[in-house]
Amino acid sequence: MAVGTPHEVPEARGAVPAPPGLVELLRARLEEVADGVDEEVRSRVPEYARLGDDTDRKRLRDGVVQALTLFVDHIADPRNNGESIAATYYELGRGEALEGRGLDPLQSALRVGGMHAWRQLCRTAEELGLDSTVMAALGELAFRTVHEVAEAAAAGYAEAQLRSTDEVERRRRRLLDLLLGEGPVALEAVQDLAHQARWPVPRQVAVVALAATPEQREEERPLSMADALVDMESRPPRMLVPDPDRPGRWAGRGFALALRGRPAAIGPTVPLTAAAQSLRWATRALGLMGRGVLPGQGVVRCADHLSTLLLHADEPLLAELRATALTPLDEVSAGQRARLAETLLAWLLSGSNVPDVAARLHIHPQTVRYRLRQLDKLFGDTLHDPGARLDLVLALRAESLRAQPE
Repeated sequence: MAVGTPHEVPEARGAVPAPPGLVELLRARLEEVADGVDEEVRSRVPEYARLGDDTDRKRLRDGVVQALTLFVDHIADPRNNGESIAATYYELGRGEALEGRGLDPLQSALRVGGMHAWRQLCRTAEELGLDSTVMAALGELAFRTVHEVAEAAAAGYAEAQLRSTDEVERRRRRLLDLLLGEGPVALEAVQDLAHQARWPVPRQVAVVALAATPEQREEERPLSMADALVDMESRPPRMLVPDPDRPGRWAGRGFALALRGRPAAIGPTVPLTAAAQSLRWATRALGLMGRGVLPGQGVVRCADHLSTLLLHADEPLLAELRATALTPLDEVSAGQRARLAETLLAWLLSGSNVPDVAARLHIHPQTVRYRLRQLDKLFGDTLHDPGARLDLVLALRAESLRAQPE
């Protein structure tokens, strides 16, 4: 049937001239339309078709009813800002984020539901005989309503994601502290915290110790590697890398770019619960880099310098070994000492092969023989004692690595 002239409503954004009886009719059909929207959404949006939990289904249904109510309330009173319903959709968006779902399904549901509700409204409009001007205004309001609830849902989703990201980061820091702390680490505790931190638990890890900079400038902060746990506040800064031995983990440009030019030492690969051990060796290697014992720039892998790390595991003991084993060299000048030490180490490592020593040191074999005669006078039978020769190799190796006198 036709209706009379629409009554006047106050001026407001999106104001709709509501014909008498329209609001009452829409309210009376609200549950029926909500059923249709609910069915349409669940049939056309796969994520909602699989809802099995009663709470999730009720939340979807309540959201549909709220959106339809907001639309009708806008018609009844264009000044109504729908704050309570916006809050409902804000919470819906938050819920999607907290459940680990994307926002797209919810936005799709809003579009599908909005179109279905509009089709129902058009049928109602035909019954009331509304003219095209009123229908155009109602259409504008309908799509503004969908836009409003979609914006509220997106805002809730973004806020929850931000909070979730912050919480995940806090849990990952706790996880890193647990793995790299002193004392035994229980795998069960690691697995529980890793689950909360959304961190896949690897079988093996390696810890990278990074050279600290005077200022923690953002442009110097290493870029995140996939699933790496990073703590830039510790001294030295550190990065725990899962599955370090998989192909291309260290070799590609990605790792070098991630470090942004910082010198770094990669600890040995260890089981997850022994990560603190990898950190100890990486930290020790980083210290040796700073002293010039190991290369001071770029990335040093502990696995490539195990003998050097072993030699420097106990610095006082190493100093004692060097002082004791190399006492005979104290009788010569500093210049002679360096030449004789270099020659003796090459001779011991080459199996006493003079031509090989000469080739290694780029000197004449006769020069090698001359130096060996000097060494024989200084060390005597020690040069032919297997145990003493091992001590000499270790002491001379330490001597060659030493950047400055201790």
